[in-house]
Amino acid sequence: MCEFKIINRKDGSQIVEEILVLSYTNDNELILKDILGMGEKLDSALILDVNTLNQKCIVLQHPLVKDFVSLIKNLDENKVTMEQIEEFKIKIEKIKENLIY
Repeated sequence: MCEFKIINRKDGSQIVEEILVLSYTNDNELILKDILGMGEKLDSALILDVNTLNQKCIVLQHPLVKDFVSLIKNLDENKVTMEQIEEFKIKIEKIKENLIY
């Protein structure tokens, strides 16, 4: 059985350990469960790397991830709406406005 340490990409900190199940909810939240079914829920996170050799999983957490995953799922299922695309576009524009060059 492979139990993973979940590592935050941004700072390298360990979020949880002994995780067996990594999955997304219908609301695109990342669920991390141990052998007892207990664990953590990350509201807006993306799995970047899963390594069974060192038993580590790297995740990226950012408020935009949840919306991005939702958009991609809907695109894949041909269920995306113009409203969803516009909402995502507005969030990207806000990020652009806050960039320092």
